[in-house]
Amino acid sequence: MVSSGWCFLAAMIVAYGFANLLQSVAAARTTVHHTFDPGLLLRLAGHRTYLVGLGCQIGGFVLAFLARRDLPLFLVQASVAAGLGVTAILGVLVLKWRLPAAEVVLLALLFAGITALVLSARPAPSKQLGTAGSVALLAALGAIAVLGVFAVRLHGAPGSVALGSLAGLAFSSAAVAARPLASAPSAEAFLADPLLYLLIAHSIVGQLLLGLAMQRGSTTAAVAAMDAAGAVPAAIVGLLLLNDKIWPGREWLAAAGFLVTLAAVIGLTRYAEPQQHRSVAPRRDPAMVAAGRTG
Repeated sequence: MVSSGWCFLAAMIVAYGFANLLQSVAAARTTVHHTFDPGLLLRLAGHRTYLVGLGCQIGGFVLAFLARRDLPLFLVQASVAAGLGVTAILGVLVLKWRLPAAEVVLLALLFAGITALVLSARPAPSKQLGTAGSVALLAALGAIAVLGVFAVRLHGAPGSVALGSLAGLAFSSAAVAARPLASAPSAEAFLADPLLYLLIAHSIVGQLLLGLAMQRGSTTAAVAAMDAAGAVPAAIVGLLLLNDKIWPGREWLAAAGFLVTLAAVIGLTRYAEPQQHRSVAPRRDPAMVAAGRTG
């Protein structure tokens, strides 16, 4: 019988694929911001496409949260990157994207790496982080926000990759908080756990950084940078501190799968082209243009 964690994982990949596409469409139609302005999220919220995409991302977030209860972080975080493949397929079918050959090869490698991780991951409950872990996540939140203030000044592909990478670190920290939080014994313990509020704070900062990244270049590059930066820290913390497990004798498969996945997403930050900005018409919603001029 298939574990519920695997079902949650598969549904999460599809949800994130739709979320990436819809949010990138909305971000491309919004005035580009050159400051770390939370008002961007409010302006994007005025766009129905973004709201639908945000709904998909929230759905993916919930599914990932449920998957992390039993599945190791190195698998769940790397599988988030598989949403890129769904995004690319949807972009080709719906928005008539033309993927370069290098990007197609890298997406194929991505799926190969994820498959290896699925075969090597062993479900297991999480250990708790403790007070020191919560303090470390709080410090990480401040550091990511400060770096975001400087990264937002970058333009084009470098800005997209830098901001996407910071978004990945924020979402990775949220994942670290989510793994033990998913094992809370009761609703009261869940709501009283500081990890819940650190998870929310990291997710909001990550969402803002991702929106800024998508305004500056390729959707694939922004999301790939996010996934590459977010996969490694979560995998390390999960294996060292949170009881993440690998099936005995398959350590080599896990290592190979993780390296192939990481290489693929890093390659996508280099070779991905700005399909979204070519395929989205330059039309602006009047309300969003007015909002952008005041930002």
